[in-house]
Amino acid sequence: MAQITEKDILSALSRVMDPELKKDLVSLNMIRDIHIQGGEVSFTLVLTTPACPLKNYLQKSAQEAVLALEGVSKVDINVTANVSGQHTRIDDKIVLPIKNSIAVSSGKGGVGKTTVAVNLAVSLAQSGAKVGLLDADIYGPNVPTMMGIDALPPVKDKKIIPAEAYGVKVISIGFLVKEGQPLIWRGPLLHSTIRQFLVDVNWGELDYLIIDLPPGTGDVQLSVAQNLTLTGGLVVTLPQKVSVEDASRGLEMFNKLNVPILGVIENMSYLELDDGTRMDIFGSGGGKALAQRAGVPFLGEIPLAPAIREGGDAGKPIVIAAPDSPAAKALDEITCSVAGKISQLVLQE
Repeated sequence: MAQITEKDILSALSRVMDPELKKDLVSLNMIRDIHIQGGEVSFTLVLTTPACPLKNYLQKSAQEAVLALEGVSKVDINVTANVSGQHTRIDDKIVLPIKNSIAVSSGKGGVGKTTVAVNLAVSLAQSGAKVGLLDADIYGPNVPTMMGIDALPPVKDKKIIPAEAYGVKVISIGFLVKEGQPLIWRGPLLHSTIRQFLVDVNWGELDYLIIDLPPGTGDVQLSVAQNLTLTGGLVVTLPQKVSVEDASRGLEMFNKLNVPILGVIENMSYLELDDGTRMDIFGSGGGKALAQRAGVPFLGEIPLAPAIREGGDAGKPIVIAAPDSPAAKALDEITCSVAGKISQLVLQE
């Protein structure tokens, strides 16, 4: 019987396709460090994100493909990840070591946009990614409360050091003003603050920077888009008609600013009652219909649950406070979908 070679293994793995990226594992450079000892084969499978929604599928498919080779008795796969993305460029002179910047928007307030942004950031960090969270909601900076942090570390080497919680680096105007103090600012001051949060903060190397935008389509949104090249944008809506109408303006804003739209997320989609039935408090289907009309992905529904509000008030996001709850599972699934969409966008460039 002929000795198995590295070429044989790569040939087998070249027939395993990533359904999202629509390329094979070898072409995507996902296979590394192949070792062969008799009939035992080991190699590393390098995913494009630790939050890969197809992780188990790809691992199983790769294992089956190699086990099908004559003479292979055992296959060990080490799964790791190297997040795809380019370093974020502020202008021709400033480049930040941030691979992907994702803006989270809503057409109106009260739809749970910050809740989604916070849990998305924490869920990505839980998967093993290096994550930052920029609270750009200057007029209503709720991220510190939801993350359970109230102060920044001391400035070091003339750089602002972000606070950190649940593996996420956080910056917010909420750390820099007194509680309850209103910010009555015009455009130029908003613009300079957003730029300072990007340039004067020591973010370090990040796989993902989640940016929580204020509601609507105003100066802050324009400043974020002008200050850095966003990888993509997310739109959060409720199912009800008036929320969807406003969310559609958020979608159009991203289009006008040439920001790729990663998808629509529907929050507070339904309330699950004790007997297992669902009550559509805010209507149903609005988010999916909006995504279909706009021709963008619908990323999922998040149920209405008291534990989400309780976790936000207590500074413990639902994906940490109750990871097995339906709401947390929905948010984790949405996180995986977002990570997958980002990988698709980056590899298409």
